Order: sequence, then structure tokens, then C-alpha cells
Amino acid sequence: MINFLKIIRLAPFLNNVFFLKRTDFHVFQFLSLYFCLCLQVKTYIAHSNQTVIWIFQKIRFIGFLNSSRFNWRKYLLLLSSSIIKNSLTPLTSDKRVKVPIVDDSMYSRSRSKSVELLAKVFDHVQRKYLKGFRLLTLGWSDGNTFLPVAFSLLSSEKEENRLCSISSSVDKRTHGYKLRKEAIRKSPSFMIDMISQAVQQRIPASYVLFDSWFTYPQILIKIVQLKLHTISMVKSMYRVYYNYNGKKLNLNDLYASLKKKRGKAKILSSVIVGIGSDENGREVKAKIVSLLYQRKISLLTLRKLSKLLIE
Repeated sequence: MINFLKIIRLAPFLNNVFFLKRTDFHVFQFLSLYFCLCLQVKTYIAHSNQTVIWIFQKIRFIGFLNSSRFNWRKYLLLLSSSIIKNSLTPLTSDKRVKVPIVDDSMYSRSRSKSVELLAKVFDHVQRKYLKGFRLLTLGWSDGNTFLPVAFSLLSSEKEENRLCSISSSVDKRTHGYKLRKEAIRKSPSFMIDMISQAVQQRIPASYVLFDSWFTYPQILIKIVQLKLHTISMVKSMYRVYYNYNGKKLNLNDLYASLKKKRGKAKILSSVIVGIGSDENGREVKAKIVSLLYQRKISLLTLRKLSKLLIE
């Protein structure tokens, strides 16, 4: 295990996230223990009941995890970017498509009552409000490997939906307080910040993948300004318009005006539309592809779809 942790360069980034400020025990030994627990799917109590004598007490272990002074998100970003650039990219062909993936899922806390920033969050799967958080995750994949790059637990931006507020005992100068303030932001704007941080670390990427909940023209324009392209699904929204042949049409009107292919073609139609202007006033264009979705007909692979969007 120690050799594996040295290969993935677990220790060099500790000083960048203020882990070495703690002097009462060796931080690398703590992280080694923490990785062992995660890989073996065990808790600290289950491990401490064994014959092995650990050098950490329970209070130190839990206190280190709950400390608001350590930047765990930055540590994950630095560690993942190092593994991607130094270990995975040299083994991967340049022709392979590498994509950041954004996902927004429900983190249910239905039995909780006094958790900080606990809120009523709408679950798109069950189509109802549940108590908990929204887990916004940014990952990286080359088709064979997936690595988490960034994450955040988001509460509701509406104060009336938040059941608990921020604890007054949290120091406002710490990183933990900044995370609590970020938790009440809107997820699309925070998603752009996570992608921007990944771009600053020079993580190789060709396209950004996410579902239809983030497919808004302003979001797509901001991603283009980061010199990235997007592949995502588009949902029909009556107040979102696209420029086509000098007209502003929503998705339903745009689809009705296009000529469809006959038969069982997987691609019914495709069209290039304008979605707005960038900061320099130039129009940003996007390609909307209408696919025939059936359970017995497989969808296009990512490589074929990316070639279609480039054409």
C-alpha cells in the first residue's frame, strides 16, 4: 500500500492544502490509514478492534476529517490531475477522446434534522422534494478509466427551502466557511468554476459531457470561452430560443421546421444554430442533432457523435 501511495504521489501536495500545519502526528501516515479504510470498505472502529495497534486515537481521526481548515477539494484536484497527466496520459493514444463529465445527483438525508444547510431538494428521478443535498461531481474519463476531479455538496439557493443555517461556531476565515457559502450558490455557475479549475490544471479534455439540466445557452457560451466544446442532451424549454435563418425559435418550433430523414435512420436531422454572443460580440454556434431513440436501437458512440458535430 505504501508503494502504491508513493507511485500516485500522495505526499507532494500536502503543503499546498495546509495539511502540514498539523504537527501532532505525521499527515502521510494518517492518509495511508484513510486510504486503507476506503479500499477495504471498513470504518475506523472496525479496524481498531483488530489486533493491529494504530497510532491514531479516535478523537484525532474524526477531528482531522471534520476540520474546516483543510482544503480537501483542492487536494483531490491536484492529486487527480497529477495521476491523469503523469500516469494515464502517457499510456493513452492521442486519438482517444478525453472528456470531463459533470453529474448532479441526489444525496438524501431523510432522517436528519439538524445538519448544517440541510434543505428540501427536488429529486428529478422520484419527481418530488426530499431532505438532503445535491452532490455535484466533476469527473474525467478516457473511455476506460474514470477519476473524480472535483465535488461539492450543494444546498438550496432559496432560503425558504433551507431547513438549517450555517453554524455560528465556524470561523469565517477558514476554508470550511467558504465551502458553506458556495453550497448556497446555483449549480450551473458553480459548475463553470469547477471546469475552469480543471482547465487551469491543464487536464487533457476534448468535450465536456453533462445532462440536459445544464444545457443553457449561457452555460455553453462560458464553456466555449474556456476553449472547450460540449456534448449534451437538450430539453425542450419554451423560453430558450435559438437563431435559425434569422428567426428565434424554441426547440419544438425548430424541430418542426426541419426536414427529417425517412425510414429507421438513427439521425433524423441536424442543424447549426446560434445560441448567443460571446464577450467579443461574436455569435456562438451550436449543432443540434435529433436522434431516433428506441430501446432496440443503440445510440451513437461518443467518437461517432463527436465526428458528426465537427462536420
